[in-house]
Amino acid sequence: MPELKEDEKRCSRCGDSKPRADFAKNRSSRDGLQSYCRPCWADYHQQRQLARGMNIRPRVPGPPGHKCCRPCGMIKPHSEWNRNRSASDGLSTACKECLKAKGRAGHLRRQYGITDAELGAMIEAQAGVCAICQSGPPEHVDHCHKTGRVRGVLCFNCNSAIGKLRDDPAIVRRAATYLEGNAWKPTLEPQGVCRLPS
Repeated sequence: MPELKEDEKRCSRCGDSKPRADFAKNRSSRDGLQSYCRPCWADYHQQRQLARGMNIRPRVPGPPGHKCCRPCGMIKPHSEWNRNRSASDGLSTACKECLKAKGRAGHLRRQYGITDAELGAMIEAQAGVCAICQSGPPEHVDHCHKTGRVRGVLCFNCNSAIGKLRDDPAIVRRAATYLEGNAWKPTLEPQGVCRLPS
């Protein structure tokens, strides 16, 4: 058998000498790595699952440097995946786009109690524009901070505007009155005290 280099390890299943990066981590072993390389460990794990009567999803072959995403069914390059050290191939189980969509759906469910389909129906009911300015893209779900009830979907500017106006309808009405040119103007008393008319 040829001697191993410093950055290599021999797989105890296939017997090949491979770079240490081809072995998953294992804290309980002497060198901190699995005794099987990643492909051998994946085959071994699948065989064990089949022996237990578990349903194994078939592998989808792809070109080198690519992987099939099970949620969307597309074969994508490794750059489209997050890293996962515990996985046999060192990549996450879903591509970045699918993980992002899953995270967004989870956020909508936890924060607002709505689904992606319900959000899409709200945007469609608003004709695909912001519920306030009716021109900006609807990107932010607006809700009442007291009751938690979802009010609509707003653009960034309108969402931040009503937040800065403290979600107070009275302040919003005074702002509208001000913009219409009917602002309350303070009168100066002889002593220099400002007094607002009632």
